[in-house]
Amino acid sequence: MRSNPATELAIRSLIERAPLASSLAQAFKVKGFTLALVGGPVRDAIIGRLGNDLDFTTNAHPLETKKILQSWAENVWETGIAFGTVAGKRGDTTVEVTTYRTENYDPDSRKPEVEYGDSIHGDLSRRDFTVNAMALELTGEEPEFIDPFNGLQDLAAKILRTPVRPGDSFNDDPLRMMRAARFASQLDFEIAPEVLSSMKDLAHRISIISAERVRDEFIKIMMSSNPRVGITLLVDTGIADIVLPEIPKLRLEVDEHHHHKDVYEHSITVLEQAIELEERLGGANLVIRLAALLHDIGKPKTRAFIEGGGVSFHHHEVVGARLVKKRLQALRFDNDTID
Repeated sequence: MRSNPATELAIRSLIERAPLASSLAQAFKVKGFTLALVGGPVRDAIIGRLGNDLDFTTNAHPLETKKILQSWAENVWETGIAFGTVAGKRGDTTVEVTTYRTENYDPDSRKPEVEYGDSIHGDLSRRDFTVNAMALELTGEEPEFIDPFNGLQDLAAKILRTPVRPGDSFNDDPLRMMRAARFASQLDFEIAPEVLSSMKDLAHRISIISAERVRDEFIKIMMSSNPRVGITLLVDTGIADIVLPEIPKLRLEVDEHHHHKDVYEHSITVLEQAIELEERLGGANLVIRLAALLHDIGKPKTRAFIEGGGVSFHHHEVVGARLVKKRLQALRFDNDTID
């Protein structure tokens, strides 16, 4: 696949945006190890949005990786070394290098049991989605594009599929279901029907994921270009019932002004209006977006029917403020955001 246009585009983007990648590959090669750019950076290189954070995979074990990075990078940190990952920074480029892995998850555990693999194909099979299961091998005679699960085809079609059966993938790491919603919001991707069906079937599995990891994915959805898509996916699949139950409850409430079919739609509309005005306030702002989305979550608890067919929500802003604080605390948001 060396003459594939996608390969050429990815290589060109890599050379232009991340010239240090080739020198890192050379550092691994002289020690007898392989090194491949992998995952999101390959996807982003193909679509022309490669950043300065690069992920690599290698057959070198973590301690060997650490030695190589110590001679190549200006700074090295090993907080993820127990999971096979060593990170480093040189100039403006941050790299994470992970040993080929095959992971086994305890169904009741939040963390994987890491086993090192012996091939890049096995490593790619444990990635979350096919569009993130592509690699660019950099230590051969020439760069080689590796795509065993047709990620390039799915990238062109803007669709999210899993390399293995969706149920197996989501049981292994339930947070991948929230990542699906996030990528749909960030990249304007559709979710394959079998993946969406599995998300609905396994929504309850998100309960084993730590609040911090859930929070981080939720923030990425909120800060995306189109959070409506991701939020609606969380609601439609039942995931929000577990991680943000106040949001789906808004669908049960009719807006008292009858401008919207429900308070949920009204809240999403207010969020979108806030996003449109953000540039006046210095750009994307998480607190403003959260306030816009959650401003009416007190309405389900304060609904009262008025004679003649009306409905009121007296003091919903007071009740809502308490609910917002409780939910954000449960998701381990920092005090500055909560207050």
